[in-house]
Amino acid sequence: MTHVNDPAVIERLMRTKGRWAIVGLSNNEWRSAYDVALYVRDRMGMEIIPVNLKGEDVHGETGYKTLGEIPADKHPLDVVDCFVNSSHVGAVIDQAIDAGAKAVWLQLGVNDEAAVERAKAAGLDVVVNTCPAREGWHYGL
Repeated sequence: MTHVNDPAVIERLMRTKGRWAIVGLSNNEWRSAYDVALYVRDRMGMEIIPVNLKGEDVHGETGYKTLGEIPADKHPLDVVDCFVNSSHVGAVIDQAIDAGAKAVWLQLGVNDEAAVERAKAAGLDVVVNTCPAREGWHYGL
């Protein structure tokens, strides 16, 4: 079954201040995650947590290698924003479920229907195939 985004969920996630773990955010300025993370932090007013293979800090924020490495004092994770290849996003969604995240946001072109269904079954809000920086104009952000 193909997921259909709920505009009310998108608006709530974008307007409610919270903590966004951004998986795939590195210091590579050529990747879209680099600029979108600044939008999420500076325009939307969210706390961001970089998650990348090296665990490197990005935009002055402490980075981690996996969602599981994020310390308890950085929980709950309100949104896990996924800038990873679709073939890897299922594992990220499973980590998000295990970490008690409230929502997963799959960026443009990222999808895994089975993993999306697992997230929904676990009670997470799900957004697929869009970007907060592209949605923001709808909400004056």
